[in-house]
Amino acid sequence: MSSAQESDDALLDEFLERRGHDTAPETWDRSYNKKQCPDCGGLHETDAVTCSVCGWSP
Repeated sequence: MSSAQESDDALLDEFLERRGHDTAPETWDRSYNKKQCPDCGGLHETDAVTCSVCGWSP
């Protein structure tokens, strides 16, 4: 009996990680007591859901 197959996403992530790519989902950075957009660096309150500067959202 064969073992369970990994999902296509898991195989793709493994392929990319072996080649030096970061596959973790991107999240807000933190700057003091604010959220910071990883794309443009805009600072937002901790309850922000999207960046009001560039529109980025996790």
